[in-house]
Amino acid sequence: MNTFNLKTFLTSNLDIDKKEILSIVDNCTIKKVKKNEFLLQKNEHCKHTFFIEKGLLRQYSIDEKGKEHILSFAAENWFVTDRESAYFNRPSTYYIQALEESQVAMIDKNFIQLLSEKIPSFTDFNNKLLHNHILHLQKRINLLLSAAAEDRYLQFVKMYPDILLRVPQTMIASYLGITPESLSRVRKELAHKNFKG
Repeated sequence: MNTFNLKTFLTSNLDIDKKEILSIVDNCTIKKVKKNEFLLQKNEHCKHTFFIEKGLLRQYSIDEKGKEHILSFAAENWFVTDRESAYFNRPSTYYIQALEESQVAMIDKNFIQLLSEKIPSFTDFNNKLLHNHILHLQKRINLLLSAAAEDRYLQFVKMYPDILLRVPQTMIASYLGITPESLSRVRKELAHKNFKG
């Protein structure tokens, strides 16, 4: 499995001197996380955005009936955080948990501020990341409200092509907002279509 470190991510997306970025990234804590370990739990205050260098995380909530609802998966080269908690100083309603042994860069507000001061182009880049995240959430909401289970699944495959074999079917069903039985039926129907085609 590849490891994408934060320095490589930033230097490949920003026109910046590698020595300069190294001095900034040295201020960022890198944390090794065991499988099933939590980086955030409900009612805690989220103080970081997590950049996944290696491994796989999920962000989810649990409703009053004890049912899990997966908001997102985050694999290598992805970011995950609870923005409401981190930026509005509210107790989190989410859990962020490692599904595999993982390595994450812990990005806090001071790190973002330092990058913005040292690298003017970072602000535009950060805004693009944020707008892309909002776009993804809008599409996801629309799919959950109006799309058939098959369309939701196909979008999931497109969005997370390398995650299908890394998470159990029950978690994929939770992300899609359908039952595991419905997901199994969708997969069988698609396999049948592809076989006939």
